[in-house]
Amino acid sequence: MANIVLYRKYRPKSFNEVVGQNHIVQTLKNAVAMDLISHAYLFSGSRGTGKTSLARLLAKAVNCTNPKDGEPCNGCDSCEEINQGRAIDLIEIDAASNRGIDEIRDLKEGIKFSPTKLKYKVFVIDEAHQLTKEAANALLKTLEEPPSHAVFILATTEAYKMIPTIASRCQRFDFRKLTVPEITEKLTTIAKLEKVNIEKSALELLALSSGGALRDAESLLDKVLTFYSNSDTNKKIDAKAVKELLGIVDLALMGEFTQLLLEKKAGDAIDFLNTNLEGGMDPQEFAKNSVRYLRHILLIRISPQLESIFAGEFTKEQLELLKKQALVFDAKLLSQIVEHFMEAENKMKYASIVQLPLELAIVESCGVVPRP
Repeated sequence: MANIVLYRKYRPKSFNEVVGQNHIVQTLKNAVAMDLISHAYLFSGSRGTGKTSLARLLAKAVNCTNPKDGEPCNGCDSCEEINQGRAIDLIEIDAASNRGIDEIRDLKEGIKFSPTKLKYKVFVIDEAHQLTKEAANALLKTLEEPPSHAVFILATTEAYKMIPTIASRCQRFDFRKLTVPEITEKLTTIAKLEKVNIEKSALELLALSSGGALRDAESLLDKVLTFYSNSDTNKKIDAKAVKELLGIVDLALMGEFTQLLLEKKAGDAIDFLNTNLEGGMDPQEFAKNSVRYLRHILLIRISPQLESIFAGEFTKEQLELLKKQALVFDAKLLSQIVEHFMEAENKMKYASIVQLPLELAIVESCGVVPRP
């Protein structure tokens, strides 16, 4: 096993290696191939969906001395410098920790000078929405009159917090969450390269638990591989082992738990909850997945067509169970149950008995103690 973490070890080195985001990848490749580089880009989307990876790829592509159809060659000096993390003309700023005006002033001073070695000086500002008002205004002035040798790439998880005048000066790309099959395929490739014997169902469980974020899925796989690094290499890692190790809540368990709520079996549901918690299941994960699972049922209950919103998060069998349960639930009651578990998730952070809010949510959802 290598010491470097998986999400860094297997970070894409070419556009073709990027998982999902095909609409963005093709547009950026065309821009590089046709030499239509914008001076500023805004990458918006959930965490772990590839914003920073694509920003570095774009920086490499625009500076590559031998690109082919918009792809960086990964062989020239410019590509090598960026791949090895030693390109001084690629400047990365984390706005979450460097929010002040001083950092942007330094940027403004540095941007006046031509690149040291590369064709373009590329500034990647991560979590750009967290810049202070003063820093954002200073950045705006730079974007209004950018030098020809500079490219800005702003990445954010909350685009609506960006100053409109900054956003309007950027070419915007919205990153979508990845589907379970897309993440599973990538994890399968990593497992083969790492020579790890792990079942597909275990990888699917990691993908399901990642919430559409490839980086989170790779981090979960990293934990599994680290735990089994000194084990028998011929032993196959299954979904059960992954659940026990990480405290992940299998969606099959959520289906079983929801069925108990549906049948108003409060005692059985509480017993089910505590039995699984004693078995190592993470209570916060259980609460989060309860809300998520019940929300999906609610949406299907309201309109079956809404399954397209989250269909990629489930296997075919799990989606069929969701539909079946949605047909039986009363929509009004279901919305109340979702509220009960949302409240429970929030209250668990401060509860002396961590599962108590969940137990109360079960009791209220089954109508044993109705609210006034």
